[in-house]
Amino acid sequence: MPPDFRPEALPAAHHLYCQLTGQSLRLGLDRERQWYEWLRAGFTLQDLRQVVAYLQREIREGRRNVGALKLSNLLQPDRFEEDLNIRRVRLAPPPPPPPTPVRLPEPERELRRRRGLELVRQIKENLR
Repeated sequence: MPPDFRPEALPAAHHLYCQLTGQSLRLGLDRERQWYEWLRAGFTLQDLRQVVAYLQREIREGRRNVGALKLSNLLQPDRFEEDLNIRRVRLAPPPPPPPTPVRLPEPERELRRRRGLELVRQIKENLR
């Protein structure tokens, strides 16, 4: 059980699911047990938001079946974990490599250095 588990998390998770999907499902003992197992697996309400949004987008674009949002499918920890990881992989591309610095030719670098020194000298003069 996660260390921060609270009994009120079960109805809160169910309410959030119903709110996100526009459904009105009763929270019976069978669904409480499913939510309990889901929370015990370490998932959070933020994970639920991310996966539901991901699945809704995939359904709209025709890549997933609407059955992916069925509560009985969504609360299977293995499937949920896979969808959560796919959502993270697909929407979070690796950061681009840092740009490689352009090395200016020596004469150009010297001109820019002198120009910078001249600007600093002018600023100092204006501050006096």
